[in-house]
Amino acid sequence: MAKLAGQLVEALDGLVGVPVPLRVQAWDGSVAGPPGAPTLVLRNRRALRRLLWQPGELGLARAYVAGDLDLAPGTDLYETLSAVARFAELPEIRTLSLGPRDVLDARGRRAVAALLRVGAVGPEPTPPPEEVRRAGGRLHSRGRDRAAISHHYDVGNDFYGLVLGPSMVYSCAYWTPGAKSLEAAQEAKLDLICRKLDLHPGMRLLDVGCGWGSLLLHAAEHYGVTAVGVSISREQVALARARVEEAGLADRVEVRLQDYREITDGPFDAVSSVGMAEHVGAEQYRVYAEGLYRLLAPGGRLLNHQIARRPDHPGEPHRTSPFIDRYVFPDGELSPVGSTVARLEEAGFEVRDVEALREHYGLTLREWVANLEAHWTEAVRLVGLGRARVWRLYMAASALAFEQNRIGVNQILAVRGTEQGGSGLPPTREEWLVRPAAEVTAATPVGTDLGDRRSVR
Repeated sequence: MAKLAGQLVEALDGLVGVPVPLRVQAWDGSVAGPPGAPTLVLRNRRALRRLLWQPGELGLARAYVAGDLDLAPGTDLYETLSAVARFAELPEIRTLSLGPRDVLDARGRRAVAALLRVGAVGPEPTPPPEEVRRAGGRLHSRGRDRAAISHHYDVGNDFYGLVLGPSMVYSCAYWTPGAKSLEAAQEAKLDLICRKLDLHPGMRLLDVGCGWGSLLLHAAEHYGVTAVGVSISREQVALARARVEEAGLADRVEVRLQDYREITDGPFDAVSSVGMAEHVGAEQYRVYAEGLYRLLAPGGRLLNHQIARRPDHPGEPHRTSPFIDRYVFPDGELSPVGSTVARLEEAGFEVRDVEALREHYGLTLREWVANLEAHWTEAVRLVGLGRARVWRLYMAASALAFEQNRIGVNQILAVRGTEQGGSGLPPTREEWLVRPAAEVTAATPVGTDLGDRRSVR
């Protein structure tokens, strides 16, 4: 009798009609597939059943998160994901639709017979517990948004500390030539935002979706502002408040457990929104943009830092990632940068600058993956093996998506003009990016290094 791996590869190739660019190690120890290709380990029949019930990304993700599927020792995760992504984009696979006729023809019958012989056909396995159980209520209602945010952010601040490092900044770093570590690059990003907003002592800053408070702390300590941060993650707010107290800035920084739609105490001189607008959704984006416009004083600036997807091809429906939606960011929505600019303009903003940071996010995500892998045992202890696998898979796949220009990230600088139409910006970009050293309360410290782990950059 042929070894299991050979039967499986033959069946899969026959079913989809093109060779799969992966090697397979079956639960009997046999290996088959293209020599030198990344090797997937199928630990049991359940891995196959997950793939048969949910062919493609979701089935693979469920099998990996559940531990039914793994990578062989020495197999590179990024190489494996790149091979899978290239395979998924083949015209034969993009248009593949396995109907009854395909299964009943000679090739399909051989494939089904092989799958029956190895016990791959059976009831659909229960999804891993890490898969979100969709909250009730209208999409992007306040209650449903709170549940979605809690699923992703309320998994433990200690776990986030392992992944993000001491900066506790959960958005792409800014890899200037002098940034030799993740911490230095995150410090550079925080400072870039403060300079774009032209922060200086006496100003009032609103940070929407403030995370663990890193931008609030940087702006208050180094630019002398009074700041308000809002988040609907209870764990983020708790740690942000503790960090503010520890820094001795409680008299100038307030952190609220509050939805952006509930803020009423404007005006603010500047507003930052970093990595938050992806959760707003197309239906609510006009509410978001108009709300921030109302909260800004005339002449105030908005810095909107947001992930963007590529525009769809004409006539092609938009495809969301079922893995990201069910395991990572429930109800998250990405829009092309042009759509975001249009929504901000419709709300009354004048968009003055758009800076693409796509490559910066690829580098940042690779650093986060390296942090997770360096602290794997502790991460599993904190959140469990399944959730640690979710994070490893999502961050590595996202790094490749940014590097391969499947998604991007942009800082959009917009202003609420004065009654006379003034923007308050100097005439050149170089001028308004110059840091006003005389107005800053303290020099920005050099970012700390990564200890005994070298940067992957």
